[in-house]
Amino acid sequence: MLPVVWLAGAKDDLIRIIRFIAAENPAAARRLKDRLFAVVQPLAEHPLMYPQSYRLPGLREIVAHPSYAVLYRVTASRVEIVAVVHTSRRFP
Repeated sequence: MLPVVWLAGAKDDLIRIIRFIAAENPAAARRLKDRLFAVVQPLAEHPLMYPQSYRLPGLREIVAHPSYAVLYRVTASRVEIVAVVHTSRRFP
């Protein structure tokens, strides 16, 4: 089992997104936060369960919600949550 670590940028993304949504709909913000944590939790035991990102080599991508994706990488010692992004965002 690998530890799942949220990198600083991913934490910042999460906080920004949740605050933005909570300003209009606190209940929806809580549901999204719960959903994001729920899809990330199984990575400790199944780090390769989601596909590699076709947009960002070296990362895997979870479409956690129709509007949000979680990007992560698997190393030998841990799973790193790299970013939480809006699915309409353009990637390099």
